[in-house]
Amino acid sequence: MKEKPTAGAGGAGEDKGAPAKKAPAGPAKATAARKTSPEKKTPASKETAAGKKTAPAAKKSAPAGKKAPAKKTAPVRKAPAAKKPLVAPKKATASVRAAPAKTVVGPAGDESRTALVRRARRINRELAEVFPYAHPELDFENPFQLVVATVLSAQTTDLRVNQTTPALFAKYPTPEDLAAANPEEVEEILRPTGFFRAKTRSVMGLSKALVEDFGGEVPGRLEDLVKLPGVGRKTAFVVLGNAFGRPGITVDTHFQRLVRRWRWTGETDPDKIEAAVGGLFPKSDWTDLSHHVIWHGRRICHARKPACGACPIAPLCPAYGEGETDPEKAKKLLKYEKGGLPGQRLKPPQAYLDAGGRPAPPLGAG
Repeated sequence: MKEKPTAGAGGAGEDKGAPAKKAPAGPAKATAARKTSPEKKTPASKETAAGKKTAPAAKKSAPAGKKAPAKKTAPVRKAPAAKKPLVAPKKATASVRAAPAKTVVGPAGDESRTALVRRARRINRELAEVFPYAHPELDFENPFQLVVATVLSAQTTDLRVNQTTPALFAKYPTPEDLAAANPEEVEEILRPTGFFRAKTRSVMGLSKALVEDFGGEVPGRLEDLVKLPGVGRKTAFVVLGNAFGRPGITVDTHFQRLVRRWRWTGETDPDKIEAAVGGLFPKSDWTDLSHHVIWHGRRICHARKPACGACPIAPLCPAYGEGETDPEKAKKLLKYEKGGLPGQRLKPPQAYLDAGGRPAPPLGAG
C-alpha cells in the first residue's frame, strides 16, 4: 500500500487514458526506466489498462508485499503465543481475570515428571509454613488409643471421636479390658460416632486380636496391623507414622480430593494414590505431608466450596477458581482455627496452642 503513490504507480495511472498514442515515443523513456526490455512491453500493451496497472504493481510490490505481511502478521501471531502460558484452565479463566495477582499454572498434563515433582514439593513446603504445627487430630496417649480412635473416625469427624473416646478409655483403658467388655455398653458409648454397632464389633475384635496374637501390644509393622479387624492401610499408616515414627501416607477423603485437584495423580483407588504420591516425595516426608494436605483440606480447600481467594498455594493450583476467589468472601469460608474457631482435639499439642490454636470443647459442652 505504501508503494502505490510512487512514480511507477503514478505512471501506470497516467498511461491508462491513452495507451496507443504514447506507445511509440513518450513511453519509450518511461518504459525504458521501468522495463528493461521492449519484449515485455508488447504483451503488456495487449492487456487492458487494468492489466498494466496490476502487472508492474505485482512485480514491484511482490517482494515488499511478502515483507509487509511478515512485519504486520508476526506481532499478531506472537501475541496469542505470549498469552497462552498465562491462561488458566477453562474452569479457572474467569476467576483468574478477576484476581490478576494470582498466576495459575497450566494443566498438569503439560508438565514433565520433573516439573510435577518440583511443583508438588513446593506445595508441601508452602503448606508447612502455613501449618507448622500440623499434627494428627485424634487425641491419644498410646498406640492402642490411636488405633481405636482411628477406626472410630470412619464416617465421622475427628472432633466427634475426640469427644467420645475419653469415656471409652476411662472405662476400658487396655486391650484386655475392651476385649472383655459388654458389647451393649460399648455401643452406648460409641453411639455419637455413628455406625456404632459395626464400630463396636471392630474395636472389640481388634482388642481380642491384640491380646491373643500380640500379647496385648499394638504391633509396629504394616503387615501385622492390617490383619486387625477394622484396620486397613490408611489406619495402619496413621498408627505407624504417629505412634511409632515410621513414615506413611494417610490417604483419607481430604487427601484423595486435594491430590486430584492439584493433579498429582488421576488415580481414584487409595492404594494407587498412595503409590503415585509416594513417588513424588522422599519417604521421610510422607507423614508430615499427610498432615499438611489433610489440614489444608479441612480448613481451606473444602469439598463443596474451596476458599480459593484465601488459599496460600493458589498460584500453584491448577484448580484455582473452582471455589470463591474474592478474598473477603473466601475468608468467611475458613474453618477451625483459621476461622477463629477451635481445632479438632480436646488436648492438642503445646505447639498448636502456642500458635494460637484453641482446644475443642468436650462432648455436650455448649
